[in-house]
Amino acid sequence: MTLTPLPYRVVDRREETRDTATLTLAPSGEPLAPFAPGQFAMVYAFGVGEIPVSVSRILDSGRLVHTVRAVGAVSRALHGLGPGAHVAVRGPFGRGWDTTAARGRDVLVVAGGIGLAPLRPLLDTVLAEPEAYGRLNVLAGARSPDDLLYGDEIPSWRRPFAQATVDRPSAGWTGRVGIVTGLIGEARFRPTDTTAFVCGPEVMIRATARTLMHHGVDAARIQVSLERNMRCATGHCGHCQLGPLLLCRDGPVVGYDRAESLLTVREL
Repeated sequence: MTLTPLPYRVVDRREETRDTATLTLAPSGEPLAPFAPGQFAMVYAFGVGEIPVSVSRILDSGRLVHTVRAVGAVSRALHGLGPGAHVAVRGPFGRGWDTTAARGRDVLVVAGGIGLAPLRPLLDTVLAEPEAYGRLNVLAGARSPDDLLYGDEIPSWRRPFAQATVDRPSAGWTGRVGIVTGLIGEARFRPTDTTAFVCGPEVMIRATARTLMHHGVDAARIQVSLERNMRCATGHCGHCQLGPLLLCRDGPVVGYDRAESLLTVREL
C-alpha cells in the first residue's frame, strides 16, 4: 500500500444515476500498486477531505475506476468532478474478494444498490476466465429503475442467470419488483458447491446470507463486504472497528461465518 496520497486526474466521467457517477482516474506520475477486486482506495477531494471508495473496475496503465454516490460532503465533491480535475489517492487497502475459493464452483453474486460497484471487478474476473468457474448468477436490487447501476452491462452477465429487481417500479419498467432475496430461489446454482459474494446495505446482507444458508449454502462460503467509518485505512484509529475486526485491515470482505455474530448485535 501507499500511505502518501499520489496525484491522479479525472480522465472520464460517466453519469450512472441521478446521484451516482463513475470516474476514471489516471496517475499524474507514479501509479499506485495494482488493486485486487474488493479492495478500496482513500480518495481525497482537495479542500474537502478524503473517503474510502472501492474500485469498480480494474484497468491497465495504473488507471483506477471508482463509482461514487453523492451522499456526503466529500462524495458530493468527487461526484461533481469532470475530466481534467485533480484528486489524490492512496492505497490499495483491505482484503478483497477471494476468487480463488470460488474456482471450480458456482458463483452467486448478490448486490444491493451501490453495492454492485465493488462486485463488478469480481464479475470481470469470472467472465475473463469462464472455464475456471461453474455457473454464474448475478442478482441486483435497487430502489427504483433509475437507481440501478450498470443496467447496460447486466445482459452480458447472463451465464446462466442475471436478474434485477426494484423496490418501486416506474412507468415502462417490465422487470421484477421486490427485494433482491426474492430472486435467490430462481437462481441456478448448487448450494453445496457454491461461493456467494454479497454487498449492499447491512440489513440486506443479513437477509441475503440467512436466505442463502436456508437454501444450503455454508456460511463460510458466503463472502460479504462490510462498511464502517474508515478514517486512517491502516488499522490505527479504530473508527472502523466491528467487534474484534478492524474492517480497513481485516475486511472489508469477510466470511459470513465470522460476520454473522457481529452483525446481529443490536447497536446502542
